[in-house]
Amino acid sequence: MAESSFDIVVIGAGPGGYVAAIRAAQLGLKVAIVEREHIGGICLNWGCIPTKALLKSAEVLRLAQHADAYGIEVPKASFNLAQVVKRSRSISAQLQSGVKHLLKKHKVIVFEGQGKLAGKGQVMVGKDGKTIADLTAHHIILATGARARVIPGMEADGKLVWSYKEAMIPEAMPKSLLVVGSGAIGIEFASFYRTLGAEVTVVEVMERILPVEDAEISLLARKSFEKQGIKVLTSATVKSLKRGAKQVTATVESAGKTSEISVDRVIVAVGISANTENLGLEGTKVRIEKGHVVVNQWLETNEPGVYAIGDLTLPPWLAHKASHEAVICVEKIAGVSGVHPLDVLKIPGCTYSHPQIASIGLSEQRAKEAGYAIKVGRFPFLANGKAIAIGETEGLVKTIFDVKTGELLGAHMIGADVTELIQGYAIAKTLETSEAELINTVFPHPTLSEMMHESVLDAYGRVVHF
Repeated sequence: MAESSFDIVVIGAGPGGYVAAIRAAQLGLKVAIVEREHIGGICLNWGCIPTKALLKSAEVLRLAQHADAYGIEVPKASFNLAQVVKRSRSISAQLQSGVKHLLKKHKVIVFEGQGKLAGKGQVMVGKDGKTIADLTAHHIILATGARARVIPGMEADGKLVWSYKEAMIPEAMPKSLLVVGSGAIGIEFASFYRTLGAEVTVVEVMERILPVEDAEISLLARKSFEKQGIKVLTSATVKSLKRGAKQVTATVESAGKTSEISVDRVIVAVGISANTENLGLEGTKVRIEKGHVVVNQWLETNEPGVYAIGDLTLPPWLAHKASHEAVICVEKIAGVSGVHPLDVLKIPGCTYSHPQIASIGLSEQRAKEAGYAIKVGRFPFLANGKAIAIGETEGLVKTIFDVKTGELLGAHMIGADVTELIQGYAIAKTLETSEAELINTVFPHPTLSEMMHESVLDAYGRVVHF
């Protein structure tokens, strides 16, 4: 019989849950984790990882189609959709196996079923309508994540209207596609399908795409996407979807005018809904606001001994945020010294479209609204030697500083590999680096990272190469 008494029970084995379990085990705690569906969660199985695999295939196709610009002769490039999908799914399977191995290596006991609070310090695990385990724990961490938000009238049917799941495993390539929502998920799918040849239209209710990004970066992104042939409609709302035998007709309202768009498929990417149901929260002191669990800086809920991390809680809803919260939560429970609360302004965000977008901290507008006097630096890809050498001259690096202190308030990028470059600014923010220290840092040449240096120099009137 499996053990039933633990120091910590984690409900949910996504990037928040499994990291919490592993870190707790490293600290000598007795740990169990409960997962109802997929070890690794949405991120590993149906989100971050498989979408990046799909986008890599699209990138290879794009490069092959423009190989002549590099002096390389390639016969007409094409793709095998089934193989593209198969590669993506195999990568997810490989990583899921890796996470299972890590849990086993750290002696975390795994229960496959639905975890539910069943009283103080108690978790009931159910499967197929039966209780398979009754667990007790001093501490219970809720890490059940979230699912795609459903808009009435735009429910996914798996055939004509897709959620992110169906969009990752298409059986056939649609000739035309409507993407509802222009956050990271919507834009990544728009980029993928456009590269593979679909006619893509993006509808965004806000006045600009990628609305959480700096306005200047959003504008550059829109220009790039439109140049690629993606049609973008902002300040627009999908009023209804009429499903036919093989196509969907969307009624879209924009600028007071209504029009109809007929497409082969629709992808709905309009945010998430936290998985708060069937957790036994009724009768507890756990508080829910706007559909998400409320926690304090140490991820504690209002119910003693119950914690919540990741997409179940407040934004930003990012896998790396969930993992970091997991470590904070567990180390605080274990009494590790020097634990610091999470500062959301130090969390980088990335969109893996073509071109890529990455950011951290305050946008220019938000910095001004917060009352800062600011210095802004910019450096374009077209002035960087490495960018020219690799044929990626579209993009910009933008940095924002506090005039009084030299604090790096924010950094925003668009262009090749910026999702890798942004971590340099993340480290700078964590170390509370000033503009003087960034200016005096030696950046290697020739690299794209030199643009980060030049952008800082530009903010202080010292840019060299532009």
